[in-house]
Amino acid sequence: MKNINFKLSVVFQVLLLCAAAAWAAPDPWAGTSASAFLKLGTGAPAAQALGNAFTASGSGAQALFWNPAGAAAATTRQVQVSHMKWFEGVGDSAVAYIQPMGRTVLGVTARYLRLGSLDNRNEMGIPQDYSGDIMKDLVASVSLARTFFTALDLGATAKYINENNAGTRHINAAFDLGARLRLFNDKIMFGLMGQNLGDSAEVPTAVRGGAAFNTKYFSIGGELVDYADDKMRYGIGLALHIPEDIVQVATFDIRLGYYNRESTGAAEEGSIPERIGLENTSKVTLGFGFYSSEVLGYGLGLDYAMMPSGALGTAHQIAVRLEF
Repeated sequence: MKNINFKLSVVFQVLLLCAAAAWAAPDPWAGTSASAFLKLGTGAPAAQALGNAFTASGSGAQALFWNPAGAAAATTRQVQVSHMKWFEGVGDSAVAYIQPMGRTVLGVTARYLRLGSLDNRNEMGIPQDYSGDIMKDLVASVSLARTFFTALDLGATAKYINENNAGTRHINAAFDLGARLRLFNDKIMFGLMGQNLGDSAEVPTAVRGGAAFNTKYFSIGGELVDYADDKMRYGIGLALHIPEDIVQVATFDIRLGYYNRESTGAAEEGSIPERIGLENTSKVTLGFGFYSSEVLGYGLGLDYAMMPSGALGTAHQIAVRLEF
């Protein structure tokens, strides 16, 4: 069995690398969609730590922000709160709730992105005063997910988007439609979804597809994403699992990812990426996860992701989840 698992893992990794090498051409539609903040990955630090390779493997509350089909397997109620510290003082917070209802799972989320101040200068370099928040963006969503034939998960999300940038407001709607296929007791998973379906000039519509290979001690996944306003990109993620039966306290995951976003220069000397040897990359992501089913009778999970982004700085996201 171990030999079979090893061969499957090798074949899977080769297929991911071959697919990834095919996408390099620039896209003439780059930057043509509004509401670009919807690409940030708020609410899903596990996805960010895995290089955005999450469409196939995502589950629970974080799946509501990535592929709602992943929430279909939830058997307990879940509440999650998350916060991302992005660049230039941008704060992006989200809350999610999952409620199983028989064979159907209901999920609701709310997200708020805020930028209170910015070094704003005109073409002559003179600072410009602006009173109030520069950005106040709100997204609320409702999701439904269900499993069919014990292996096929389907999910759908409806989103209300209220984008307010420097007093200019835009209100839009968008939808996510996702599917996930789980084979061989969840050893192999495939995911496919349409994200932010709507007017592609108003929201960053995308098609995502991915696969994941899971064992007790590690998981590896890959994903391709094609945004309407960007070239096709890929992500690869590796998670090392330390099972609860080993440490007798909780399950721990160590995560590493690669996402072929654009390069953004070198990080500042003395920054965290510079100290760990990642000063010249904006493509590698790191993170970890923790879950215990025995905290005062509840399940408690914590996920963290760090996204070094060269000269732009380093983004961090953390999420805490309670299951009951």
